[in-house]
Amino acid sequence: MQLEGSCHCGAVSFDLTSAHPYPYQRCYCSICRKTQGGGGYAINISGDANSLKVRGRKHIAIYHARLKEDGAKRAHTSTAERHFCSVCGSGLWLFSPEWPELIHPFASAIDTPLPVPPEHTHLMLSSKAPWVEARVRPEDKVFDVYPEESIAQWHQRLGLTR
Repeated sequence: MQLEGSCHCGAVSFDLTSAHPYPYQRCYCSICRKTQGGGGYAINISGDANSLKVRGRKHIAIYHARLKEDGAKRAHTSTAERHFCSVCGSGLWLFSPEWPELIHPFASAIDTPLPVPPEHTHLMLSSKAPWVEARVRPEDKVFDVYPEESIAQWHQRLGLTR
C-alpha cells in the first residue's frame, strides 16, 4: 500500500510503501506518550525504508530519547531516531539502525486513509500514565512491555499483508 504523510504545517511531506499498514499497536511508554501521544499512547506502522521519499527534508529534526534502565545510575541515548518537523513539531516517523530496512511512520502523520484493525495490541502498559484509560476490547492483546509478535507477524497472522 502506498502511504502519504505530512506534518501539520505542511513544511514536510513524505511517501513510502507499506505491506503492514494497519495501525494496531498502541504504545504507552513515556517516550511515545510525551513525544507523540495526546491520548497517552502513540501508534506506529511499518514501511519499506528504501521506498521513503521526503519533501522538505531541511525542516526535519531528529530526537534520540534518553533511556534509564531500572537500577542504572545514568541514562543512555537511544539509537532510534524520532523524526519530526522542526517548524510545527509534528512527529513523522521512527527509524532504528537495528532494523535498517524499516521506517515506522506515526499513524497520526499519515494522510492516506488507513485500514481499521480488527484488534489492537496495547504495549508498554507498565509505563502507562495514571490518567490514561486503556480501552481494551476482548479481542485485544495486552503487554506490560513489548510483545514477541512483530508488526509483520501480526499482519501475517490475521491475513492482512498487502
